[in-house]
Amino acid sequence: MTATRMTLVTALNTALRDVLAQNPRTLVMGEDVGRLGGVFRVTDGLQKDFGESRVIDTPLAESGIVGTAIGLALRGYRPVVEIQFDGFVFPGYDQIVTQLAKMHARSLGKVKLPVVIRIPYGGGIGAVEHHSESPEALFAHVAGLRVMSPATPCDAYWMLREAVACDDPVIFFEPKRRYYEKGEVDTTTPVAPAHRAQVVRTGTDLTLAAYGPMVRTCLDAASVAAEEEGRQLEVVDLRSVSPLDFDTLQDSVRRTGRLVVAHEAPVFFGAGAEIAAHVTEHCFYHLQAPVLRVGGYHTPYPPSRLEEEYLPGIDRVLDAVDRVLAY
Repeated sequence: MTATRMTLVTALNTALRDVLAQNPRTLVMGEDVGRLGGVFRVTDGLQKDFGESRVIDTPLAESGIVGTAIGLALRGYRPVVEIQFDGFVFPGYDQIVTQLAKMHARSLGKVKLPVVIRIPYGGGIGAVEHHSESPEALFAHVAGLRVMSPATPCDAYWMLREAVACDDPVIFFEPKRRYYEKGEVDTTTPVAPAHRAQVVRTGTDLTLAAYGPMVRTCLDAASVAAEEEGRQLEVVDLRSVSPLDFDTLQDSVRRTGRLVVAHEAPVFFGAGAEIAAHVTEHCFYHLQAPVLRVGGYHTPYPPSRLEEEYLPGIDRVLDAVDRVLAY
């Protein structure tokens, strides 16, 4: 194994560089992705190396960006679209859910739309309104879309590579507050497929399930629980929200008997609700306590000075752990 330590941003950039080099039908499109290299510099240097016909600066029009990507996919290209911030995706939402997600079924399988829509999402950067949303549940509810979110640089590299190679449309949520965290990335040895959840910390007392930015929070909470109270919490990185690897999660819950699900998005009608319902239905006789959810509040995303109170952190995760273990 030959691994390089890099940030999540660099891992994504490396993945895009590799797919552009390997497949001339791959394109990168979005607002400021070319000359600027993206507001987070994920596409830095790509236009210089691959040209303006492969890395395309688009107008500020998300519906047009997605619609153009659909047309390109129909012509045999593999567009990778960047939505500059999570809250900007909604002008293109109609194109995504009524066209991109439906074309394969509408054509009885004859038409494939291999479009990747990259969306930096979540909070933690002190941004203004519409720059810190977590809309993953809105897309996971739509049949025909794959929805995934990496938590580490290594997963960012390989999951993006997999998303571009996939014939299905993929909504690829990138945890922006983890962009500059570093990790080991081996670009020669593929990791588990994106639809497979991974047990990233073993434990016996309770399962913590998360994806994207909350995986690191749950790992930190598990470390605190072990050091201060001797509790052994298992952490499962779900990685994909749709499809969701319930088999791996249920195996963990059957061992520990307890489950807490964490995500940044509001708890109300969030992905955790589906997870809690499914696990309760399929692991009822193994559960020793109700499944609890940790997430954001059912309010518009707050100003930056209140962000720390809004985002679920270690304390809120451990509070849920305490309540579950109290049964």
